Amino acid sequence: MSQFMARLKADIEEPLRIARVPGLVLAVAREGQPVEQLVIGVDAVGTPLAQDSLFPVASITKLATALAVLRLRDDGALRLDDPIVRYLPEAAAAQPGVTVRKLLCHTAGLPTDVSANLAPYTARLSWPILARACLETELSHRPATLVLYSNVGYGLLGEIVERQMGQPFAQALRELVMDPLEVEAYLGVPHRPTARVADVRSSHHGTDLEPYNSDFWLSLALPYGGLVTTMEGALALVQAFNGKAEEFLRTTTLLEATRNQAGELAGRSGLLQWPFCPWGLGPELRDAKTPHWSPPEASAESFGHAGASGCLAWCDSSAGVAWAFHGARVADTGWLLRRGAAIGAAILKRVGEESRQN
Repeated sequence: MSQFMARLKADIEEPLRIARVPGLVLAVAREGQPVEQLVIGVDAVGTPLAQDSLFPVASITKLATALAVLRLRDDGALRLDDPIVRYLPEAAAAQPGVTVRKLLCHTAGLPTDVSANLAPYTARLSWPILARACLETELSHRPATLVLYSNVGYGLLGEIVERQMGQPFAQALRELVMDPLEVEAYLGVPHRPTARVADVRSSHHGTDLEPYNSDFWLSLALPYGGLVTTMEGALALVQAFNGKAEEFLRTTTLLEATRNQAGELAGRSGLLQWPFCPWGLGPELRDAKTPHWSPPEASAESFGHAGASGCLAWCDSSAGVAWAFHGARVADTGWLLRRGAAIGAAILKRVGEESRQN
């Protein structure tokens, strides 16, 4: 373990203990340095974590889905400012002003999730049923009036990718994103065990339908939340928006994807509300949001994505660093919001110290 990572471990072990997170895997990429990883503790059932532990990364999946859309854009298969009626003519959301771009930055006017009436959470649920539910979901407000974080919007993007590629979304995602980035990732039940996360707050906790931890949940292969990958994989996804994957996306596309697409709109993500909510073409932009799971020390232009299963992937190119971590406890216990920023602050502090020493 490098001195940098040893110091970082000392910084975050106590906050994790206080947050009752049994274990965590962290991957850090500093400019000009190979990726380094830190492994602490065990998963929710006591299995020791490892650098190659697979985690259900929840909404970090949206980074992968956005990358798939952007690659199709670069290939000329779609245009961001096309109305979605061109690709999904039967969608209830295919209304004036609803474009691919607005789906990517959560300004299309869609609700957060599909109604349980359209897709009951039972053992019969599948991605095709959820895709149909997304197509049947109507707008909850006028487009371009609010940033409302929406799984439905990314469900529709998944359906667009399927139709443009002529293959199931999981297969299309592998071809467009995972294989080119050389990432070990699965949309569906993986070929090896997945780390389990603690304190899942669901009526299905402890059953065969438990979110994140069950094969049933993984089998849904959700374009907005079903990806399973390592922390090095999660790091590769956020770094792909920073041009770290050569010839993966055009430079102009990368600049556009990490620039605010939401204007001056206010926004809401779960229980969090911000009077100004910049968002890119997939990644969330830091700006001055508070509270937040990334640290206030991060640059306003830094970007990334959180996941409700207890994870964050973030890139601060101004500081020359990107990081991804997953703790073995779900985010809605509050630990990610309270401690995730502290982890990022520790990383930026140690990067700054090394920079000054050099």
